[in-house]
Amino acid sequence: MNAPKTLFLSHGSPMIALEASSASRFLSELGQSLPRPRAVLAVSAHWQGDEFAVGAAAQPRTIHDFFGFPPPLYDMRYPAPGAPDLAAQVAQATGAKVMAGRGLDHGIWTMAKLMWPEADVAVVPVSLSRHATPQQHWDFGKRLAPLLEDGVLLMGTGCATHNLQAYFGQPRDVPAEDWVSAFTDWLAEKVQAGDRQALEDYRRQAPFAVRNHPTDEHLMPLFVAAGAGQGRGRLLHHSVEHGVIAMDAFGWIN
Repeated sequence: MNAPKTLFLSHGSPMIALEASSASRFLSELGQSLPRPRAVLAVSAHWQGDEFAVGAAAQPRTIHDFFGFPPPLYDMRYPAPGAPDLAAQVAQATGAKVMAGRGLDHGIWTMAKLMWPEADVAVVPVSLSRHATPQQHWDFGKRLAPLLEDGVLLMGTGCATHNLQAYFGQPRDVPAEDWVSAFTDWLAEKVQAGDRQALEDYRRQAPFAVRNHPTDEHLMPLFVAAGAGQGRGRLLHHSVEHGVIAMDAFGWIN
């Protein structure tokens, strides 16, 4: 089977960089199994701007954009190089604003650290737009698709479900809540069918959509990935942590 050129990965807690889990093992194995990319366009739920933007730092810094975690997590660095030339291509193809000083937030570097632990693959961060709809994020991804040649991989990083109020206090290994399973089953079905209309209307059509995503920024990278993938995706991984945080991953061959 052909390797995907486009991914949507659920990053969950920053602790995924320190603690072994089904999802962390999957990501490590995925990084080993994929052809080594020349560069990664990383679209993160943790970078939202008034407009789409792209980071053009030659050596993007590691951003520790979280609070209350163990000191070893704050000591971690992911010194991957950037790719300013690729960032310029993103800006030209999409109209995204270029931001020279943008680093790698935890949604990006925790995933990349598991997949390419040597930090020897160039990573270019790409933002969401807080004012854009799922349809506009899909169209943004579609404009990125021509750049996914010559070893460039698009990685959307968010979370298949993201209700933090329901997450707090839950042990990692409790079974998935029924309302989480109903949503992830629907999501997997629609992604694998390539049903753009249903996915873009997920907040009305999907079961328990708003309960699983009280705010929608953690699902928006999926729309960018699907737009770049231009077709049916496939489910690469499914697991649920703390009963409510689905760590699903999807890939598109493009």
